[in-house]
Amino acid sequence: MQKRQNKLKWNNYRIGLILTVAMTFVILLGIFWTPYDPEMMQGSLKLKGPSLAHWFGTDQFGRDVLSRVVRGAGSTFLIGVGTTLIGGIGGMILGAVTGYFGGWLDEILMRVNDAAAAFPSVLLALVMISLWGSGTYKVMLALGIAFIPSFARIVRGEFMRLRESDYVISARLIGVKTPRILFVHILPNILPALLSALAIGFNNAVLAEAGMSYLGIGVQPPDASLGRMLSEAQTYLSGAPWCAVFPGVFLVLLVLGVGLLGEGILDRFGGGR
Repeated sequence: MQKRQNKLKWNNYRIGLILTVAMTFVILLGIFWTPYDPEMMQGSLKLKGPSLAHWFGTDQFGRDVLSRVVRGAGSTFLIGVGTTLIGGIGGMILGAVTGYFGGWLDEILMRVNDAAAAFPSVLLALVMISLWGSGTYKVMLALGIAFIPSFARIVRGEFMRLRESDYVISARLIGVKTPRILFVHILPNILPALLSALAIGFNNAVLAEAGMSYLGIGVQPPDASLGRMLSEAQTYLSGAPWCAVFPGVFLVLLVLGVGLLGEGILDRFGGGR
């Protein structure tokens, strides 16, 4: 039974890795090359179905859906990575400091963190976007700040668990400086949990961006976005379902691949925690 579970986990890890690498390759390729100009409108090709010339068909403006899906996935991927970096770095610093030192500093910072975490991260990001305005980089910054509390709590728990470990106590006794203890001795030992949390954060950021773009407050035209493509395609679902199916499938595969990869990393390198 245990062997079968381990095999299933290994298969999920491989599937996640393959999907993530494949989707990342397609997205990076789309930065430099697409079959057609994603913004090129051709009225004579409006809502044409999939064909050899246009594998994913065309949209209501005669634009190539494949080109727009690849370019839109690039915008979504950029926001997901940027959000994860901002939230992950901010949360890692905050969680490391509070988890290692504890005391009054931990009480103050974590109460502020809990107050911020009481609001849904997407709602908090929407408030910031309403103040700053929409756009790719503003969405990225807003989501990154909104995700800091969740990352901080995960990192804090890991640092609290390891701060009294034998190797950490030994490092303190021989005079190793605190920054080195934090980021050389403890941080490498929480990487599986941290990477898994980053994968979840990336997926949440991708879905949040898609939702915001769907509502019209995320990525703005003329930039393509998977969420905006889904929003524009809902009017044509009955007559041109390919306009929604292909962006939706691409979004699902991206989230599924990263999710399986993050879970696999935690299972393989984190002792199943």
